[in-house]
Amino acid sequence: MVSSGQLAPATDAAPAPTPTGIQTLTLGDLGADPAWRRPVLIGSDHLVLVTGGHGTLEVDFRPFPCRPGTMFRIRPGQAVRRTDALDAVMVRWSPYALHGLDVDPDAVPTHTQLVGEDEEAVINEVSQLVVDCRRHRGAAGESLLRHQLAVLLLRLTLTTVPAGGTEPRTFRRLCREVEHHYRYTRRVEDYADRLGCSVRTLTRACLAMTGRSAKQVIDERVALQARRLLAATDEPIARIGRYLGFPEPTNFGRFFSREVGLSPGAFRATGGRVAVPARIVRPRPPHWTDRA
Repeated sequence: MVSSGQLAPATDAAPAPTPTGIQTLTLGDLGADPAWRRPVLIGSDHLVLVTGGHGTLEVDFRPFPCRPGTMFRIRPGQAVRRTDALDAVMVRWSPYALHGLDVDPDAVPTHTQLVGEDEEAVINEVSQLVVDCRRHRGAAGESLLRHQLAVLLLRLTLTTVPAGGTEPRTFRRLCREVEHHYRYTRRVEDYADRLGCSVRTLTRACLAMTGRSAKQVIDERVALQARRLLAATDEPIARIGRYLGFPEPTNFGRFFSREVGLSPGAFRATGGRVAVPARIVRPRPPHWTDRA
């Protein structure tokens, strides 16, 4: 338990990283429980490259089919659970690792199946990172690893073409604001004020990108965080509700039941292994869940 008003931070189980925060590990290093009965909250940025096996990897309660060459970009705070015997190499880094380098890790697709020359190039670069994380330490090795990571992220960025136009840009701006403020306000008007646009503009952008209103997008982000904390931690339900901006447990319970279709207690009892209503499984903001 942590001090009042704070929830236990997300953590990853693994050996200590290099001074850059760059580390290579395996999927099994993430969870102390080999059965993966509950998801693991990820505490730092990761790339996950599936190298063997066929099955699924669950990210934020959504199962994704996996085979060799499947790549994930996992962000801090996401909930991950392996549901099959998959082998994967992971690259983990801290924000410092990319300081001063011209690369945007948020431009990397969150879920993609690599094929052909892209797959070969990424496998080679990940393999070299694995070797160099083991062999090279100190200042010179730190610089090498940072630039190798930047090249890998840039290469992955080139495997997808981001949507252009006004509405995608507005939607991405809203996602960033919601990510920072969802605990404090769920009012579309507050986000419109922060972004200097109208509620209608935000709603139009959200409908174009997700088929849902701006209010639904905001509420879904809150519900997603509630699901993460209920399934992956032992924090009391009332405390989770307060953390997410619900002073009264009954208000949190009503909100969660409306969004997810189960009470918080019932959802926790399933370990997060429950079918989610169709409206929550529609395309989602790229910063919150994986996209195909």
